Amino acid sequence: MPKYYEDKEDDGRACAGVREDFKACLLQHDCVLKEGKKPSECLKEGHCKGLQVSFFECKRSMLDARSRFRGRKGY
Repeated sequence: MPKYYEDKEDDGRACAGVREDFKACLLQHDCVLKEGKKPSECLKEGHCKGLQVSFFECKRSMLDARSRFRGRKGY
């Protein structure tokens, strides 16, 4: 599922890879495409939960002082 370097835009922001994959997962999910719901509604139903947790962990690791030694989580 992760795109890594395939047709990837150059985004210098933190957690850009996880953000891009999370966004793609939501927009390509059947909940959005077939049922016509908003991505925020699909999140509340629990779709793309793994990427949501990864994105949260990556953003949280930016605030964690220990990340100076361990590096940010995510890709």
